[in-house]
Amino acid sequence: MPLVRYRKVVILGYRSVGKTSLAHQFVEGEFSEGYDPTVENTYSKIVTLGKDEFHLHLVDTAGQVPVGDEYSILPYSFIIGVHGYVLVYSVTSLHSFQVIESLYQKLHEGHGKTRVPVVLVGNKADLSPEREVQAVEGKKLAESWGATFMESSARENQLTQGIFTKVIQEIARVENSYGQERRCHLM
Repeated sequence: MPLVRYRKVVILGYRSVGKTSLAHQFVEGEFSEGYDPTVENTYSKIVTLGKDEFHLHLVDTAGQVPVGDEYSILPYSFIIGVHGYVLVYSVTSLHSFQVIESLYQKLHEGHGKTRVPVVLVGNKADLSPEREVQAVEGKKLAESWGATFMESSARENQLTQGIFTKVIQEIARVENSYGQERRCHLM
Protein backbone atom coordinates (compact mmCIF):
# COMPACT_ATOMS: atom_id res chain seq x y z
CA MET A 1 0.00 0.00 0.00
CA PRO A 2 1.47 3.39 -0.96
CA LEU A 3 2.30 6.03 1.61
CA VAL A 4 -0.33 8.79 1.63
CA ARG A 5 1.28 12.22 1.86
CA TYR A 6 -0.62 15.15 3.34
CA ARG A 7 -0.58 18.41 1.36
CA LYS A 8 -2.28 21.61 2.51
CA VAL A 9 -3.04 24.02 -0.32
CA VAL A 10 -4.53 27.50 0.08
CA ILE A 11 -6.60 29.05 -2.71
CA LEU A 12 -6.27 32.84 -2.78
CA GLY A 13 -7.62 35.63 -4.96
CA TYR A 14 -9.92 38.61 -5.18
CA ARG A 15 -13.65 38.12 -4.59
CA SER A 16 -15.84 36.62 -7.33
CA VAL A 17 -13.00 35.09 -9.36
CA GLY A 18 -14.23 31.50 -8.97
CA LYS A 19 -12.05 30.08 -6.18
CA THR A 20 -14.93 28.15 -4.62
CA SER A 21 -16.18 26.99 -8.03
CA LEU A 22 -12.75 25.58 -8.90
CA ALA A 23 -12.46 23.74 -5.56
CA HIS A 24 -16.03 22.45 -5.73
CA GLN A 25 -15.61 21.29 -9.34
CA PHE A 26 -12.37 19.48 -8.41
CA VAL A 27 -13.74 17.72 -5.32
CA GLU A 28 -17.43 17.23 -6.18
CA GLY A 29 -17.27 17.20 -9.99
CA GLU A 30 -19.99 19.79 -10.43
CA PHE A 31 -20.43 23.51 -11.01
CA SER A 32 -22.78 25.50 -8.80
CA GLU A 33 -24.50 28.40 -10.57
CA GLY A 34 -25.36 30.27 -7.37
CA TYR A 35 -22.90 32.64 -5.76
CA ASP A 36 -22.57 32.69 -2.00
CA PRO A 37 -19.63 34.74 -0.69
CA THR A 38 -17.17 32.42 1.05
CA VAL A 39 -15.98 33.02 4.58
CA GLU A 40 -13.65 30.02 4.49
CA ASN A 41 -14.30 26.46 3.35
CA THR A 42 -12.13 23.39 3.43
CA TYR A 43 -12.20 20.44 1.06
CA SER A 44 -10.35 17.13 1.12
CA LYS A 45 -9.62 14.69 -1.64
CA ILE A 46 -7.22 11.79 -2.17
CA VAL A 47 -5.24 12.29 -5.38
CA THR A 48 -3.11 9.61 -7.02
CA LEU A 49 -0.11 10.69 -9.08
CA GLY A 50 1.77 7.76 -10.53
CA LYS A 51 2.46 5.43 -7.60
CA ASP A 52 2.03 8.17 -4.97
CA GLU A 53 -1.12 9.11 -3.11
CA PHE A 54 -1.75 12.54 -1.65
CA HIS A 55 -4.35 13.66 0.85
CA LEU A 56 -5.03 17.11 -0.54
CA HIS A 57 -6.50 19.52 2.02
CA LEU A 58 -7.78 22.64 0.24
CA VAL A 59 -8.47 25.87 2.08
CA ASP A 60 -10.86 28.02 0.04
CA THR A 61 -10.43 31.53 1.40
CA ALA A 62 -12.70 34.55 1.43
CA GLY A 63 -11.90 36.96 -1.40
CA GLN A 64 -9.02 39.25 -0.53
CA VAL A 65 -10.13 42.88 -0.60
CA PRO A 66 -8.23 46.14 -0.16
CA VAL A 67 -8.19 47.93 3.18
CA GLY A 68 -7.35 51.54 2.39
CA ASP A 69 -4.33 51.51 0.10
CA GLU A 70 -3.03 48.20 1.43
CA TYR A 71 -4.37 44.69 1.14
CA SER A 72 -5.22 43.00 4.38
CA ILE A 73 -2.36 41.18 6.03
CA LEU A 74 -2.45 37.47 5.31
CA PRO A 75 -3.20 35.43 8.42
CA TYR A 76 -0.45 33.11 9.64
CA SER A 77 -2.83 30.20 8.98
CA PHE A 78 -2.32 30.95 5.26
CA ILE A 79 1.44 30.57 5.68
CA ILE A 80 2.27 28.19 8.56
CA GLY A 81 1.91 24.52 7.59
CA VAL A 82 0.88 25.34 4.02
CA HIS A 83 2.62 23.38 1.28
CA GLY A 84 1.44 25.28 -1.80
CA TYR A 85 -0.89 27.88 -3.27
CA VAL A 86 -3.36 28.28 -6.09
CA LEU A 87 -3.64 32.00 -6.88
CA VAL A 88 -6.77 32.74 -8.89
CA TYR A 89 -7.84 35.77 -10.90
CA SER A 90 -10.64 36.22 -13.39
CA VAL A 91 -9.61 36.77 -17.02
CA THR A 92 -12.57 39.19 -17.14
CA SER A 93 -11.14 41.45 -14.40
CA LEU A 94 -7.87 43.37 -14.67
CA HIS A 95 -8.32 44.44 -11.05
CA SER A 96 -8.36 40.81 -9.85
CA PHE A 97 -5.10 40.26 -11.75
CA GLN A 98 -3.52 43.28 -10.02
CA VAL A 99 -4.70 41.97 -6.61
CA ILE A 100 -2.93 38.66 -7.33
CA GLU A 101 0.39 40.46 -7.81
CA SER A 102 0.01 42.05 -4.38
CA LEU A 103 -1.04 38.76 -2.76
CA TYR A 104 1.98 36.98 -4.18
CA GLN A 105 4.29 39.65 -2.75
CA LYS A 106 2.70 39.18 0.69
CA LEU A 107 3.12 35.38 0.41
CA HIS A 108 6.71 35.80 -0.70
CA GLU A 109 7.44 38.08 2.29
CA GLY A 110 5.54 35.77 4.68
CA HIS A 111 7.68 32.82 3.59
CA GLY A 112 10.91 34.74 4.13
CA LYS A 113 11.38 35.46 0.41
CA THR A 114 12.02 31.79 -0.35
CA ARG A 115 10.56 29.97 -3.34
CA VAL A 116 6.87 29.32 -2.86
CA PRO A 117 5.04 26.52 -4.74
CA VAL A 118 2.39 28.40 -6.73
CA VAL A 119 0.04 27.73 -9.61
CA LEU A 120 -1.35 30.95 -11.08
CA VAL A 121 -4.82 30.43 -12.56
CA GLY A 122 -6.71 32.70 -14.93
CA ASN A 123 -10.27 31.49 -14.35
CA LYS A 124 -13.45 32.13 -16.36
CA ALA A 125 -11.69 31.41 -19.67
CA ASP A 126 -15.12 30.53 -21.09
CA LEU A 127 -16.02 34.24 -20.96
CA SER A 128 -13.57 35.26 -23.71
CA PRO A 129 -15.70 38.13 -25.10
CA GLU A 130 -15.42 39.86 -21.70
CA ARG A 131 -11.66 39.23 -21.36
CA GLU A 132 -9.56 42.01 -19.79
CA VAL A 133 -6.40 39.96 -19.12
CA GLN A 134 -4.67 38.13 -21.98
CA ALA A 135 -3.16 34.69 -21.39
CA VAL A 136 0.30 36.01 -22.27
CA GLU A 137 0.09 38.45 -19.32
CA GLY A 138 -0.67 35.62 -16.87
CA LYS A 139 2.10 33.48 -18.32
CA LYS A 140 4.61 36.32 -18.05
CA LEU A 141 3.67 37.01 -14.42
CA ALA A 142 3.92 33.32 -13.46
CA GLU A 143 7.31 33.04 -15.17
CA SER A 144 8.58 36.04 -13.17
CA TRP A 145 7.68 34.10 -9.99
CA GLY A 146 9.06 30.77 -11.23
CA ALA A 147 5.49 29.44 -11.05
CA THR A 148 3.17 27.51 -13.33
CA PHE A 149 0.38 29.27 -15.24
CA MET A 150 -2.92 27.80 -16.39
CA GLU A 151 -6.19 29.18 -17.69
CA SER A 152 -9.36 27.38 -16.71
CA SER A 153 -13.12 27.43 -16.62
CA ALA A 154 -14.75 25.99 -13.50
CA ARG A 155 -18.10 26.19 -15.30
CA GLU A 156 -16.89 23.99 -18.17
CA ASN A 157 -14.61 21.85 -15.95
CA GLN A 158 -11.68 22.98 -18.10
CA LEU A 159 -8.39 21.96 -16.45
CA THR A 160 -9.79 21.94 -12.89
CA GLN A 161 -8.22 18.52 -12.20
CA GLY A 162 -4.98 19.67 -13.79
CA ILE A 163 -4.68 22.71 -11.52
CA PHE A 164 -4.59 20.67 -8.35
CA THR A 165 -2.41 17.95 -9.85
CA LYS A 166 0.01 20.69 -10.93
CA VAL A 167 0.17 22.26 -7.47
CA ILE A 168 1.18 18.86 -6.01
CA GLN A 169 3.91 18.65 -8.66
CA GLU A 170 5.03 22.23 -7.90
CA ILE A 171 5.30 21.40 -4.19
CA ALA A 172 7.52 18.42 -5.03
CA ARG A 173 9.60 20.49 -7.46
CA VAL A 174 10.28 23.22 -4.88
CA GLU A 175 10.97 20.68 -2.11
CA ASN A 176 13.38 18.78 -4.37
CA SER A 177 15.19 21.94 -5.42
CA TYR A 178 15.84 22.82 -1.79
CA GLY A 179 17.16 19.33 -1.16
CA GLN A 180 19.63 19.73 -4.01
CA GLU A 181 20.80 23.16 -2.82
CA ARG A 182 21.58 21.84 0.65
CA ARG A 183 23.67 18.88 -0.41
CA CYS A 184 27.12 18.72 1.08
CA HIS A 185 29.97 18.07 -1.37
CA LEU A 186 33.20 16.58 -0.05
CA MET A 187 36.31 17.55 -1.92
